[in-house]
Amino acid sequence: MKKAIISIVCIVALVLIAYHSFRKEIWEINRIELKEAVLEAQTGQVELSKITPFEWDRMYSFAPYAPKDEIYAIVGYEWDPDISETVSEGMNQIVFMKDDEVVCYVYGYPENNGFGFYIEQNDDPSEYATVLYKKDQPVFELMEMDGVVYLIRK
Repeated sequence: MKKAIISIVCIVALVLIAYHSFRKEIWEINRIELKEAVLEAQTGQVELSKITPFEWDRMYSFAPYAPKDEIYAIVGYEWDPDISETVSEGMNQIVFMKDDEVVCYVYGYPENNGFGFYIEQNDDPSEYATVLYKKDQPVFELMEMDGVVYLIRK
């Protein structure tokens, strides 16, 4: 009887571990859906909220080399302990927020992601992020270059 209980407990524990290991976080799911929406959108000007398939109220575009601790401080919490600082000016580090929760995270080279953002950063080098608010209805130019779709905001 004892062996059966121990076996059941072990099986349940393994199932829970497997579930948590393979479960995608909401920001990962929304990144995939955002990519699909961006790739389906027509080139030209578009209001960002018209192509985002999730709810958001603000978006942060982090400057190259922004320290991880500063990113967490600006966002307000450590949503994923494994994020990295960008290692190049050509990389994206974009965080969409809704009600103080991360709902989408875009990281990496646009060439690797299939899409990317180009947002002019603040001139102040002490500022680590440019923030855009959905209520301001930010408009981007969608442009396709070499198989990559860019959302450009100057």
